[in-house]
Amino acid sequence: MKKIKLAVTGCMGRMGQQIIKSAKLDQNFKLVSLTENKKVDKKINGIQINLNTEKTFKNSNLIIDFTVPKCTLQILKIAHKLKKRVVIGTTGFTEKEEDLIIKFSKKIPILKAGNMSLGINLLMYLTEIASSSLGKNFLSKINEVHHKHKKDYPSGTALMLGKGIALGKNKNFSNIIGKKYLNKKTFPYKNKINFNSIRKGEIIGEHEVKFSSGKEIITLNHEAFDRALYSEGALTAAKWLMKKKPGLYSMREVLKLNE
Repeated sequence: MKKIKLAVTGCMGRMGQQIIKSAKLDQNFKLVSLTENKKVDKKINGIQINLNTEKTFKNSNLIIDFTVPKCTLQILKIAHKLKKRVVIGTTGFTEKEEDLIIKFSKKIPILKAGNMSLGINLLMYLTEIASSSLGKNFLSKINEVHHKHKKDYPSGTALMLGKGIALGKNKNFSNIIGKKYLNKKTFPYKNKINFNSIRKGEIIGEHEVKFSSGKEIITLNHEAFDRALYSEGALTAAKWLMKKKPGLYSMREVLKLNE
């Protein structure tokens, strides 16, 4: 098998650095391009950090992108033109931006996930099953904790879990999103899904889904201890995506949870 020529965007960010580290340890990949959205006079592993341009991505087979929505869409425009595959770990997209991603996926293979870990994607699957099984008598809410540097809230993972609840109830997620709290010690159950986001310290990620009937509470949770689980998940997704036709894919398909 030929090595996958990999481009990593946002290469100086937390996830960018971790993906580079994991890719160096994986014999399936060869790092060929590293980018940032502003000019940086620096090399990593002998590779000059460049801007997101056609020239930068031309020699790559696949791009892994953990940046911000505006940057991701710029990268997708270039990838679309060059017919490059893209793994997206960026979160915080608007509905309009989500629609643009779908549009790009009609021409190139794209895998998008709010979280790349096996555990979180299994948690979403279990959340969907619980939501469907427990029915109308149970209300739900989601709590998440991340490091103080994370700007968006709720996290993309928390929103993924919310979508799992909605799927289980056969409801449109956007119609059952409740309030979005920040740094609350307690927050209520309601008919809609309320979210609470805590930002403190250097916590990698904690997510908790609660279902309550008023008589009992069921809790599903996941705690991440090592950021490598996200980068290794992204690389697993990248290998899987290399064999796929244009379309928009998720980690659930990589992990065969739909089968």
